[in-house]
Amino acid sequence: MALAAWAGIAVHFHALADGPASWPAALWTLLGYFTITTNLLVAIVFTGVAAKARFATPWLLGATLLNILLVGVIYGLLLQGLRELTGGSELANVLLHRVTPALTAVFWLAFARKGTLTWRAPLFWALYPLGYLAYALVRGAAEGHYPYPFIDVARIGWEQTLINSALIALAFVAAGEVLVWLDRSLGREAGP
Repeated sequence: MALAAWAGIAVHFHALADGPASWPAALWTLLGYFTITTNLLVAIVFTGVAAKARFATPWLLGATLLNILLVGVIYGLLLQGLRELTGGSELANVLLHRVTPALTAVFWLAFARKGTLTWRAPLFWALYPLGYLAYALVRGAAEGHYPYPFIDVARIGWEQTLINSALIALAFVAAGEVLVWLDRSLGREAGP
């Protein structure tokens, strides 16, 4: 997971920096996307897992999984096909939106300790995407460019942006509750 996420970020950065953008501009552009910040989270957390870091708890692994699944699902449902990608951008897209979410899910199912997540966890996990939303809206207002069409206030207005954001947030928390249920069910099956 860490390698897929790091590679996806690096390839995407290289594709941007190879164009008209300088490397600081490419980095700034990338950090505007939930896809990138979440893949960065996956890369850091799973680098920690590989190094046997203690911070890689079941709670953090659950949060990381839910957020990277959000990346994959939102891409698949709302963003796929909106832009034609080629070369490094196409490879980065596959790594960031498909490979990393799939590998993270497989890791969680196969290796994460189960049975410890609480029903409140998804509410805390939602703080990261909600914080990102606030960041993206402020940055979008300042720069005149919003990273995703479903939060593009300039194009769809505040009302639709807030409706879209609320629907995604509710789906995120509901998916989180399903993840907690799965965690508890698998924890019971594994036994003490």
